[in-house]
Amino acid sequence: MRRRAADFRRPVRRRISNVVWWTLCGIVVLIFIVILSKETKIESRPTFPKRSDRHERIMEGLNITDEMLNANSVTRQLTDQISLAKAFVVIAKESNNLQFAWELSAQIRNSQSLLSNAATRRTPLTTRASETAVRDMALLLYQAQQLHYDSATMIMRLKAKIQALEEQMSAVNEKSSKYGQIAAEEVPKSLYCLGVRLTTEWFGNINLQRNFERKQMEVKLIDNSLYHFCVFSDNILATSVVVNSTALNSKNPDMVVFHLVTDEINYAAMKAWYALNGFRGVTVEVQKFEDFTWLNASYVPVLKQLQDAETQSYYFSGSSGDGRTPIKFRNPKYLSMLNHLRFYIPEVFPALKKVVFLDDDVVVQKDLSGLFSIDLNGNVNGAVETCMETFHRYHKYLNYSHPLIREHFDPDACGWAFGMNVFDLVEWRKRNVTGIYHYWQEMNIDRTLWKLGTLPPGLLTFYGLTEPLSPAWHVLGLGYTNVDPQLIEKGAVLHFNGNSKPWLKIGMEKYKPLWEKYVDYNHLLLQQCNFH
Repeated sequence: MRRRAADFRRPVRRRISNVVWWTLCGIVVLIFIVILSKETKIESRPTFPKRSDRHERIMEGLNITDEMLNANSVTRQLTDQISLAKAFVVIAKESNNLQFAWELSAQIRNSQSLLSNAATRRTPLTTRASETAVRDMALLLYQAQQLHYDSATMIMRLKAKIQALEEQMSAVNEKSSKYGQIAAEEVPKSLYCLGVRLTTEWFGNINLQRNFERKQMEVKLIDNSLYHFCVFSDNILATSVVVNSTALNSKNPDMVVFHLVTDEINYAAMKAWYALNGFRGVTVEVQKFEDFTWLNASYVPVLKQLQDAETQSYYFSGSSGDGRTPIKFRNPKYLSMLNHLRFYIPEVFPALKKVVFLDDDVVVQKDLSGLFSIDLNGNVNGAVETCMETFHRYHKYLNYSHPLIREHFDPDACGWAFGMNVFDLVEWRKRNVTGIYHYWQEMNIDRTLWKLGTLPPGLLTFYGLTEPLSPAWHVLGLGYTNVDPQLIEKGAVLHFNGNSKPWLKIGMEKYKPLWEKYVDYNHLLLQQCNFH
């Protein structure tokens, strides 16, 4: 029985030991799995630099040291004092307190020297070493506060200073604009001399008059197969440059006809100049607008307005009513008939069908015969648009607070340029464009629709009747701004629009050669009148 009991206990112990062993193995496996899972999670997480590493990199990038970040840092205290002292130096100088400004500057240099020496030694600045400097600077800063050099006072003074400077700048700009306008309007002595000498020559030389009449070929003046150009001007030399540059760059100058219209004063001088000079066979006609019988106050609104006392006061007495209207808006040239004749071209040239209008401040540097074959697609005016920027859209020139303007015209419509325009006179007459101009000119008798010049009424008159031309035909801005040299090189017509005309001393020097190349300074009359 004992043997059987012993035999029975052996397998039981063996089974127990096996269970324990497998249990231990399971526990080990579980521990191993847990360890592996933790490592996997750690590896799957994004790695971030330690806070201390990131902190050190930021400090290095900003050139900040631990000593400066210390709440009790002497270096930081000195640096803050120096920054504040520099601001007070400026205020002290503005207040003409030069002695105090000098004391502040000296203390700033002293504090900067301490900081520099500490940086050179690579050791933090101690309280003991900087005690005197900190105390002396603190006393000066306290003194500055007693002198009301605090931030609030500084801001008020700066605002007052800025306001005073703005007022000075406004006054200077107004004077500059006024004097610039006067300089642009004045006739140079040399031009006046040329006019007088030519007038004397015309009335004293019968042969000169016969020579001019011989050059007038009546058939050419009305031949619509030729290239007809018109210029309205009282400037003899300027019109000469327009004619000469057109002739020299024309492939067929004998087909070019220039119709010049001037005033009574310059009529004889203009005829004398074109009798004395030839322009490669170009035909030149000279008229004066005083001979146009249809040009009277009953037909022309501008002449009617000139009879109004208020209009005369506005333009000629220097009184602008509200006192705020700039002088450029009150230039009497805007009432000159030579300026407004562009709206009467069909009446001036009743036999012509197509004309290219040129201002007297342009230079032609390409053959312009191609303008006469451009299809205007039923429009009246061919012009280069100037709406590459918002500055040159309709809202810039017209008063859109007025219901008449607001109801009839798109404020974002493209502006275009007077100075080189192709006019289809057949369509002009058919659509009664001059009548449209008369309507808007009469509506603007109180100057509430627009103020400046002939471009605004032109924008109204030719609204929906203008065909855009290639920008290369007409390059603007040579009389007031910088122009891309590539545009100048490719441009057919260069326009010196602006006050800085090339025949004036205020002309832009870098663009004058483009105009002067068409002036013969060796001409006897030009030498006698000191043109150079």
